[in-house]
Amino acid sequence: MAGISVAALFAAAAPAMAAWECPETGGDLTFGQEAKVNSLDMHASSTISTRNVAMHIFESLMTRDETNNPILELAEAVDTSEDGLTYTFTLRDGITFHDGSDMTSADVAASFDRYSKIGVERGILSNVESWETPDDLTFVVHMSQAQPTFLEDLSSFSVPIVIIPSENAGADPLKLEPVGTGPFELVEFVADSHVKLKRFDGYKPNEAYDERTGFGGYKVACVDTVTFRIVTEPGSRVAGLETGELDAVEDVPQASVERLSSNPDIAMIPYENFWIHLATPNFEKPPTDKKLVRQAIAAALDMEEIMLVATDGAYNVNFGFQTQDRAVYSDAGKEYFNLADPEKAKALLEEAGYDGEELVLLTNRDYSTMYNAALVMSEQLQDIGMNVRVEVQDWPATIATRNKNPDAWNYHFTGWGTNTSLGYLAVFKFLAPPQPIYAMSDPEKNMDEAFNTAYTEMMNGANFEVRKEAFAEAQRVVMEDGLALPFGWLTKNQAARSNVHNFVPFRIPRMYNVWMGSTS
Repeated sequence: MAGISVAALFAAAAPAMAAWECPETGGDLTFGQEAKVNSLDMHASSTISTRNVAMHIFESLMTRDETNNPILELAEAVDTSEDGLTYTFTLRDGITFHDGSDMTSADVAASFDRYSKIGVERGILSNVESWETPDDLTFVVHMSQAQPTFLEDLSSFSVPIVIIPSENAGADPLKLEPVGTGPFELVEFVADSHVKLKRFDGYKPNEAYDERTGFGGYKVACVDTVTFRIVTEPGSRVAGLETGELDAVEDVPQASVERLSSNPDIAMIPYENFWIHLATPNFEKPPTDKKLVRQAIAAALDMEEIMLVATDGAYNVNFGFQTQDRAVYSDAGKEYFNLADPEKAKALLEEAGYDGEELVLLTNRDYSTMYNAALVMSEQLQDIGMNVRVEVQDWPATIATRNKNPDAWNYHFTGWGTNTSLGYLAVFKFLAPPQPIYAMSDPEKNMDEAFNTAYTEMMNGANFEVRKEAFAEAQRVVMEDGLALPFGWLTKNQAARSNVHNFVPFRIPRMYNVWMGSTS
């Protein structure tokens, strides 16, 4: 994008139509969420349960549209210098935070300062040398080297650099006060129970667009309040939806889909390829510190059986960290996937010198599919003679254990959102420097250099073909070295009462431009 004004590109695309208006306003929408929320700190939490809520409170300079393209959000323009070393963002004027203060470039700089220190994906800024604020509405980023993917990377919403008031930027990780510029503001956060938001009356929609798109566009809060109620038991979410106690839910069990689909008061919204179901290893605790052991485990597993039991049939087992309809798709590393070969696994364990060391599978019951996958994996590994223990905690606790206690686990069960709304640049963020999740306490000692070389080329390659080839190599290394253990792709069944209109999930359940009215 060197030398190109992003604002000019999108100004040309914006149709001259009247801005979107809520057909009806008011109402209190209650959403049944499957997992607990560890924090609303969008800089420091990578969990989707946080993102479900926080992305209604916070906004960023850039985000993604409905088809995964980078778009402007709190910036109205960005210009890239010819040499690709300077990005000049012009901020939208008249944006206010939920505390009533005006958003200026000083807040943007303070947000970048905090993210560079504690942001989960602060590798986004690895090629950034400095930033400056020549005036209240201008924010300039200086690069240490040109990175053709910088704006695309910056627009990722995996763990975005949301803009916060400068006076809050000193907050410790997971302790940030949830004050943003989004269409909803916080009313209350009761841990393990619910998070309640209300319409932010001072919100200024982005007039460069006429309607919602992706996480950006013209966003309007139609309902008065949204309550994200934590309902971890799947049957309770279904019952709450049927009785009307809940207006919308995520993760409807596959066994309930047929019955709910015949209910005229409920609309089913399946989301295929929602995430890739997987477990990630810990290189710092035996026996998964040995590559041969990780390869033995991969060789033993029958992914069809794991996904069938884990999801009750809502899955597919196509290989790859991108879906096959993406231009960057590759099957590199497929030879290490879904082998279901116990004899090969036993031979690899013997070669590795495995001597019955305990293997700890760290999972949770909030996401029942992760819990079920851990049970099946445990059985399959016991069948090849491994000493396996399943450690069950709640979802936020597993994240804390993974990040802070490398002696307590060998595999952590999770899901990576790699579908159209995230893209290939983001899929391996959790494995990338400066803090890969497989070596959280001592990344310098345990870093996988082959992966890092491919990842760096994937981010900095001069053109798409170079980056595509690097992505394939990174995926091959992930599989060969066992940096992640993918099981398959999960379909997330979401649902809403028929009086909830325009509820179209996009990685998370978007509550702006959603209204409640008569049954359709």
